[in-house]
Amino acid sequence: MPGNLNGHFVAPVAFEISGIDELKKENFGPVLHVVRYAAQDLEKVVQAINATGFGLTMGVHSRNEETARRIEELARVGNLYINRNQIGAVVGVQPFGGHGLSGTGPKAGGPNYLLRFVSERTTSVNTTAVGGNASLLSLADAE
Repeated sequence: MPGNLNGHFVAPVAFEISGIDELKKENFGPVLHVVRYAAQDLEKVVQAINATGFGLTMGVHSRNEETARRIEELARVGNLYINRNQIGAVVGVQPFGGHGLSGTGPKAGGPNYLLRFVSERTTSVNTTAVGGNASLLSLADAE
């Protein structure tokens, strides 16, 4: 590093902590908190992260795609980056703004912004199993 940065450089640092409960506030900067946990405790760890109320950005690095996808399902964060750096949303394409106590909530940022307001669900009910008459419910002409 050149010696003339005039205080415009913060060296990256990594801390090992015993649990998520040690984090009392968000840290902005090149700071990595490492928590060791047993594989069977993954959901508890993500729940503890969610319980902090903070959720600006999360980065997941895993060789196991199923693990990364499970975290994606559970984590309540504004942006989630899997196996890549966490540097910013794609301006004009990806909404950004955080979740919970982090940031300012979802902001406009492109066509994917509208997806923040919807959830997709398909429900199928076996009406015959609950006493319904399938032929009465059929849209086809009766023969």
